[in-house]
Amino acid sequence: MNVASLIFTPKFLATIIRMTTPLIYAMLAAVIVNRAGVMNLAVESTMLTGALLGVLFSTWTKSAWLGFLLAIIGCVLLSLAIGYAAFVLKADESLNGVAFNLMMQGGTIFILYLVTGSKGMSNDLQSKVLPKWDIPIIKDIPFIGTVFSGHYLLTYIAVIMVIFVHVLIFRTKFGLRLRLVGENPQAAESVGINSQKMKMIAMCLAGGISAIGGCFMSMGYVSWFQSGMTAGRGFIGMASSTLGGNTPLGGSLASFLFGTADAIAITLSTLSIPGEFVTMIPYVVTVIGLVVSSSLSGKAGKRKGDKK
Repeated sequence: MNVASLIFTPKFLATIIRMTTPLIYAMLAAVIVNRAGVMNLAVESTMLTGALLGVLFSTWTKSAWLGFLLAIIGCVLLSLAIGYAAFVLKADESLNGVAFNLMMQGGTIFILYLVTGSKGMSNDLQSKVLPKWDIPIIKDIPFIGTVFSGHYLLTYIAVIMVIFVHVLIFRTKFGLRLRLVGENPQAAESVGINSQKMKMIAMCLAGGISAIGGCFMSMGYVSWFQSGMTAGRGFIGMASSTLGGNTPLGGSLASFLFGTADAIAITLSTLSIPGEFVTMIPYVVTVIGLVVSSSLSGKAGKRKGDKK
């Protein structure tokens, strides 16, 4: 079986959509905090925490949606703690994010061990799974139905969230204030906008959206939690935001690119190709994308400087 016969199929395209979904949520979280002028490196740990909380709360409440809601609340509270450390206690934003990433990487394993006695997976927990949705009419169309129908509901919500965040940032008074705080906090303060409050709100929004991405991974992508299961998707989402110019639409295209790289890696893993090479594909694509973006930005800035 050759690579082309595996890639040019509706199943492969559906896999791209599935792999892109958590990246879109991470990207949207990064876009919001970046627009507020915040360096939040803790998107990864917030996603990982949301994945664990979704499994735990859905097990205890016997409800997928209630577990999902409680996971979002838990991650919003975590983001409040991250924001408090950065904006009130004046911790360095980069180091603050790294600290929370390291804390939750070990913290999620510790919590899992306390609950299940396992340091790896939540196999003993009877967690719930969020529903799939078969799109009426579309599901019956050959090829198209296989690609676009039958995904988990959070995949379709991701599309709505892209539109929602775009409108929120670029079409509302709140978005105008958020962008002003990110671009010039002194000017924002001069017109009565509390920049610290706006940054905290941005952190909370990002925390909730990151939690949705984490829940997709543990309550849709699979039906269990595994230590480190986000596998850098929070950072890839941040890279997507940068590549997309900190816009939801541009970031979605970048997320689709990285989702495609993930899907290719999964497809190649079925062939006799070294696993180490396959695993590194999404991350290599991320690095290349950032290098190209940085190079293009540098050339654009140089041209503007020459014109002046």
